Amino acid sequence: QAMRFGLEFKTEEVSGIDFTGKEKVINTNENNYLGKAVVIATGSRPRFLDVPGEREFHGRGVSYCATCDGAFFKEKKVVVVGGGDAAVEEALFLTRYANEVVLVHRRDQLRATKVLQDRAKANSKIHFILDTVVEKIDGKNFVDKVQLKNVKSGETRQESTNGVFVFVGTLPNTGFLQGAVEMNNQGYILTHDFLSTSVSGVFAAGDVREKFLRQVSTAVGDGAEAAMAAERYIAGLD
Repeated sequence: QAMRFGLEFKTEEVSGIDFTGKEKVINTNENNYLGKAVVIATGSRPRFLDVPGEREFHGRGVSYCATCDGAFFKEKKVVVVGGGDAAVEEALFLTRYANEVVLVHRRDQLRATKVLQDRAKANSKIHFILDTVVEKIDGKNFVDKVQLKNVKSGETRQESTNGVFVFVGTLPNTGFLQGAVEMNNQGYILTHDFLSTSVSGVFAAGDVREKFLRQVSTAVGDGAEAAMAAERYIAGLD
């Protein structure tokens, strides 16, 4: 749809930016671009556990999206790592397919809202292992176990599983900005009215900005608002 209206797509890596002038400069590994306005919509990515086996088994039992991969674990056992709303929501979703869901959280209580916790605790398919972290993900061709460590006692154990779903937060894709716009301490862009940033003519939309809810629907709404705001900004320059 966007291409029908003349939008041009470029798949290039940003190597440098300069937002200090009236014309914003974006340098990539192939070209240099100038624009009167910029909309940053680079999104976020899952936070990794950074444990042995995680990257090796990505796509072979390790996943970061229950709605994407849950159906592959029908009548199997899975481990969910995390204790927030996302982890508990995905654990509940996985009970549609898996016959056992083990939720592992490093603290002694979950951070999810009470209503989600109550739903999870009432579901006979979900079991909880608290005060525990995943130290290693292991298997042959596919995941078949994880090594767990109790953070209080130091005791380690192995838990058999067919899959590991990781929900320990997200990281914004803002490293390339190098402080060019104001961000919070986690690296999410701070936005103001009409999704403007701390730099005039630069806007941010979607999961890359600080916001309460990160979903496809809210990102789409952000995109529409940021595009209109950028258009109005450019019109005001004339």
